[in-house]
Amino acid sequence: MSDTSTTKLPVWFWGIAIVAVLWNLMGVFSYISMVTISPEAIATMPEAEQALYNNTPLWATGAFAIAVFSGVAGAVLLLLRKSIAFAAFALSLAGILIQMSYWLLMTKSIDVYGPGGVTMPIMVIIIGVFLVWVSSMAKAKGWLR
Repeated sequence: MSDTSTTKLPVWFWGIAIVAVLWNLMGVFSYISMVTISPEAIATMPEAEQALYNNTPLWATGAFAIAVFSGVAGAVLLLLRKSIAFAAFALSLAGILIQMSYWLLMTKSIDVYGPGGVTMPIMVIIIGVFLVWVSSMAKAKGWLR
């Protein structure tokens, strides 16, 4: 019988958990920057970028909030070795998929930023899937309580 409180975890688990906290905190800062940007700052952007900012629907902004705040919760819960980390990361991934579907499929973001504008959204999706997988695997191995 395995006791999760005494199970020695691999060093890479802790590395992933710490990087996950930092990554998701960067997402929170990005979200806060987006929702608190001043009209004056938006006015300094090229016209096409202004249109992207000004036309973002509330549901897409809400999906962004869900993605980053549940991602931070999932990362902290992973550090605390709580099995609910999986649910938090799954919710974060749902927010990511909604937000990135809007960004990639319902806007002209690729026209505005070029093909490079796809790189970050794809990376965010891949990391979201990876964190769901890591938390699922850690839960299955009994590393999380």
